[in-house]
Amino acid sequence: MNKQALAEEILRRFAPLDRASRFLGMRLLEVRPGHIRMSMRVTEDMLNAQQVCHGGLTFSLADTSFGYACNSHNERAFAASCSIEFLAPAHVGDELTAEANEVGYAGRTRVYDVRVTNQRGELIALFRGKSTTVKGGWIE
Repeated sequence: MNKQALAEEILRRFAPLDRASRFLGMRLLEVRPGHIRMSMRVTEDMLNAQQVCHGGLTFSLADTSFGYACNSHNERAFAASCSIEFLAPAHVGDELTAEANEVGYAGRTRVYDVRVTNQRGELIALFRGKSTTVKGGWIE
């Protein structure tokens, strides 16, 4: 199985187990080894007291795309650390897209950058995550 087919099969198995992203209405748009694109529509239930999308939910979209990208290599991976920079608010009806890309790796550690944009291509947040792998894979 080539790397692309392997990544697709891993995520076909992985995604149904992710109940949190389903609950938030996240959709997987694109899969490549080390690269994931996901989207989420901002609903009224996602607003904070200032009537913009709660930062934790923007973080959840970025973190989920990071997690999917980390696991796309058939190595079980977990976040070791991550951070986010919020650059603009998201509003009800906005379609947020998170695009995660692997930017480097060494040993069991991989680093990913995630850009979160809205439907107009405006940058909402920048996220960086570092993952570490543990024993086992998704497909033996």
